[in-house]
Amino acid sequence: MLNRRTVIKGAGATLGMAMSARSYARIKGANDRLRVAVIGVNGRGQAHMSAFTKLPNVAVTHLVDVDSKVLAKRAGEFAAKGNPAPETVHDYRRMLESKAIDVVTVATPDHWHAKLAIDAMDAGKHVYLEKPIGMVPAEGEALIAVQARTGRHLQVGNQQRSSQETRQLADLIRAGELGEIYEAQTWYANNRVSIGRGHEMAPPAHLDWDLWQGPRPRGPYRSNLVPYNWHWFWKYGTGETCNNAMHELDVARWLMGLTYPKTVSARGSRRFYRGDDWEMYDTLALDLVYADGRTIRWDGNSCNGMERYGRGRGVLFLGTKGSAIVDRNGFELFDLAGKPLRKVVAAASSETTGTVGEGALDVYHAGNLVDVIRGRTNALASPIREGHISTTLCHLGNIAYRTGSVLTLDATTGRPSSPEGMKLWSVDYEPGWEVKA
Repeated sequence: MLNRRTVIKGAGATLGMAMSARSYARIKGANDRLRVAVIGVNGRGQAHMSAFTKLPNVAVTHLVDVDSKVLAKRAGEFAAKGNPAPETVHDYRRMLESKAIDVVTVATPDHWHAKLAIDAMDAGKHVYLEKPIGMVPAEGEALIAVQARTGRHLQVGNQQRSSQETRQLADLIRAGELGEIYEAQTWYANNRVSIGRGHEMAPPAHLDWDLWQGPRPRGPYRSNLVPYNWHWFWKYGTGETCNNAMHELDVARWLMGLTYPKTVSARGSRRFYRGDDWEMYDTLALDLVYADGRTIRWDGNSCNGMERYGRGRGVLFLGTKGSAIVDRNGFELFDLAGKPLRKVVAAASSETTGTVGEGALDVYHAGNLVDVIRGRTNALASPIREGHISTTLCHLGNIAYRTGSVLTLDATTGRPSSPEGMKLWSVDYEPGWEVKA
């Protein structure tokens, strides 16, 4: 099992026992090497490439992207670091035909996540799937069914589940160190800029716009949509809640031992750059209230980077014996008077608010999937059923915001009781590109 002692501290953290990918072919057991294909290499996919390359006897052999310019650039950068030149693939379907690939990682825009993961599992591949796991909760339900049917391993990319420091805090909470945890306050702060006013135009020659749209109904290309601003359009994105709240809400409910709340409410608005094309909130307060009265709150500020407790993101747990603050890089304990009692700092750091988000946790999380595939452990850090619950909490925040209502949920499935809420539980697809189990 990977642990923090195997990672050297720093932004470019590498496994202490790692060697260059070129060396793998010369070591005993190279024929047992796991071969990885990364789909979507413009943003978060770079962290996937880096993490899997650092694992012993694992090789990134294929890069997949619908943008030929980005694909060539990333392949060149990868080879320049001393790695064997990867095969570049334009259409993921051709890649899935290869029996030489064991693991597929998905780091595309949100609207592709569930479709790619399902097709990969059906092709016999194991999957590392970025959050959110889908555009809507129904896609998470489909992923659970396909994973059970195929028996493939599916790791959801909420990498803080592989943090040894967060797991240490979880043990302390279970042991009663903080008493009863009655509330978790979570937050995210960034200073995103305006996306401006775009216009419809012909897509650039290096981008396959039809394939980029994939499962979504076809529409015109827009000048300010690709590569990142799709996050803020309802047709392709899921907003800051699914983009970032997923991490902290997941940690909060995990350490509190919670699943679906009784009610979900959200107050959000566009406070900055109101004249641009950003369709969603940039400021949102999300409240999850559980049947026993415990609460989880997320405060999202996309365009106001004011930190809390010196952190751009994190979780504050309030307990009857004390409190704790945790983020990707460690935790702190406090008594009821707010006096610091203990501070634990991660041995190797991880990025917190950048768009690539690279760090040591990526290596741990990817390593956990590899260990499960090789039979060294049976426990995925973030299996699909857990990832679905946490992703659904984020979708429910969006649904509450979009319907302007307080949602009352089925505690077993997370489904809202209102017909208006259930209308947003699923989406329509381009014919022939449906996401289904």
